[in-house]
Amino acid sequence: MSYDKPVPVVDTDSAPYWEGAKQGRLMIQKCRDTGRTFLYSRRLAPGAGEADWIEASGRGEVYSWTVARRPAGAAFKGDTPYVVASITLEEGARILTNIVTDDPDGVHIGQKVEVIFDAVSDGLTIPKFRPVG
Repeated sequence: MSYDKPVPVVDTDSAPYWEGAKQGRLMIQKCRDTGRTFLYSRRLAPGAGEADWIEASGRGEVYSWTVARRPAGAAFKGDTPYVVASITLEEGARILTNIVTDDPDGVHIGQKVEVIFDAVSDGLTIPKFRPVG
């Protein structure tokens, strides 16, 4: 399986997120002190508390979105139009992702979505979302 698009750098901070995705699990982090959930992978929670990885439900709603009608580079030329969205997960964390839909102009704030996992290569699975309901 080949994949010709840019790929994320998997480092020690983000490895649990990417390993979870390969297993069909959406992983986020939770601060031990505040209980706040977040995602951009880091060693310490915002405010410098210790954080643990937890499995998210995979359900959320659209916080913000845009429809890309021009590709972000030649590798994405065949994908337009596509939706780039910020999703607020049920657990509170936000994730920047793609919404996979046949109706990109039908996406709206507050729309319910659920995670899907796109295995783009043998070593990389990318969490994306799709509308539900």
